Amino acid sequence: MGVIRIAGVSGESVVDGPGLRFVVFAQGCPHRCRGCHNPETWDPAGGREVTVGELLDQIRSNPLLRGVTLSGGDPFMQAVPLAELARGVKEMGKDVITYTGYTWEQILEMAERDEGVKSLILQTDILVDGPYIHDQRDLNLVFRGSANQRVIDVRASLEAKVPVLVEWE
Repeated sequence: MGVIRIAGVSGESVVDGPGLRFVVFAQGCPHRCRGCHNPETWDPAGGREVTVGELLDQIRSNPLLRGVTLSGGDPFMQAVPLAELARGVKEMGKDVITYTGYTWEQILEMAERDEGVKSLILQTDILVDGPYIHDQRDLNLVFRGSANQRVIDVRASLEAKVPVLVEWE
């Protein structure tokens, strides 16, 4: 099983997507958004290492979880092991939400040349894309911080070949 460098986890969250969620805060982020909620995750050498198996065991131990949210940092900085984690989560019948500072369009370009990115996007149900832009901060938005960020239904978007947005209210 793969190894993931994480800043930490939240075993039970209701603020990182719908339902009760297990949240993995991946370590490492190139975006360095002004006003970032988790600047301690920026350094790719920070945090600690855990195995995919350890995280899957923690997730499996709580049958009340609806799904897992991959946050950060930026999960696409560690796409291969996080895709492995997401695959295990999906095998449990749970959903996967991935937050990224990259846009949907950038992720698709990256996926053309990086199998890990392609694998992670294919294991993701909902993608919240785009950098946090402090000047577009909006506390009324559900499960995102700034108005530029989109909540994208990955499967529908791949089929339609355009971003299909999800409205969380």
